[in-house]
Amino acid sequence: MPSAVTVAVVGARDQAKELGRKGTASDITLYNAVRDGHAVTLIEPTQFPDKFGSLLFALGMADRTLFVVDALSREVAETAAVVDLFETPVDMALGPAVGETELRRAFKGTRLETAPAAPLDFPKLRAALDGWAASEAPGDVIVRIDHAFPVKGVGAVALGVIRRGTLKAHDKLRLYPTEKTVEVRSVQVHDVDVPTAATGERVGVAIKGIDADELSRGQTLAPEGSLRVATTLSATVDKPCRYYKGTISEGLVGNLLVGLQLVPARVTGGAVGGPLTLETDRPVVFAPGEATFLADLSAAPGPRIAGRLRISAS
Repeated sequence: MPSAVTVAVVGARDQAKELGRKGTASDITLYNAVRDGHAVTLIEPTQFPDKFGSLLFALGMADRTLFVVDALSREVAETAAVVDLFETPVDMALGPAVGETELRRAFKGTRLETAPAAPLDFPKLRAALDGWAASEAPGDVIVRIDHAFPVKGVGAVALGVIRRGTLKAHDKLRLYPTEKTVEVRSVQVHDVDVPTAATGERVGVAIKGIDADELSRGQTLAPEGSLRVATTLSATVDKPCRYYKGTISEGLVGNLLVGLQLVPARVTGGAVGGPLTLETDRPVVFAPGEATFLADLSAAPGPRIAGRLRISAS
């Protein structure tokens, strides 16, 4: 049975090109590798650190993280602070200038302190990737869109990763957070037409009933009624960033990553350590209890990530 995994490749730059063939490129760059029916999608945050969202999007799309450390720099330190908050498995690959003892000391108190680590070796990494797969996620299908474009003779095509369930040609789904219902005209996996695609696979979805300019990153294809949409959210701080210099409390203005939606948000109520109320500047789609990430782009010095939250509709 075919299997798939999506991997964020963060830390040192320009590493994924050694592991796959270049595909879609924007603020994130995707690389693809298919061997013996196993499909690997690798994502690099091309515009990080200048564009902080680039790192958030790469990690938000991934089933696993490959953290390549070739130096202990400010950029690597901020990356580590963000990776520590995400819950996907992480493996570290160390460049020749970085010792494991030094690395463990630098990441003391984070989940990276005990994460698997090995010297950077691309042949071994390729072999390891062939054994990685997305965890099974049964239930209603969820496809998070990361890019979209028009195709002559086909119409609107959305690119995205299936985060849950199975996607089938001719499915009728809602395009969240809009109220539009669309039909899946066809499904492709690595440019091959398929009748169905499963969790972890990156798909091209030809969509009937909408124009390409109506599609954007962060939108989600899922059955009607399976997800929630709101602008006022209740939240609890699940894990604060240990290096963030501010506090997640009333008055904080930041950006909230919900799925692949990165939206301006303000903490409008609540106290430190207690339930919070957040207001977003536009509707966001989410599943109750979903992990979200609050960034403070004005934070200085220190990382621009404030913490991981769990949200529900107020």
